[in-house]
Amino acid sequence: MGEVAAADPAQVAGVINDRKAEQNIPHTLACRVLGVSESWFYKWRDSPVTAREVRRGRLADAIRQIFQESGGTYGSPKI
Repeated sequence: MGEVAAADPAQVAGVINDRKAEQNIPHTLACRVLGVSESWFYKWRDSPVTAREVRRGRLADAIRQIFQESGGTYGSPKI
């Protein structure tokens, strides 16, 4: 697995899916460009969402909302 995927696998898999949906870029090409194997992508895509991923998603949504409500002025210490 490449460096890009090591950062946040869910985000990388999402980018690959989005490129296919939005710009019709094949999964094979997106995987190659991002440095991940196709088998990794399909395994990740087909795996069920974990409780941890759900919690992280909710937390990220809450942080985004707080940031937007502050007019984009709150930084990480305040949030």
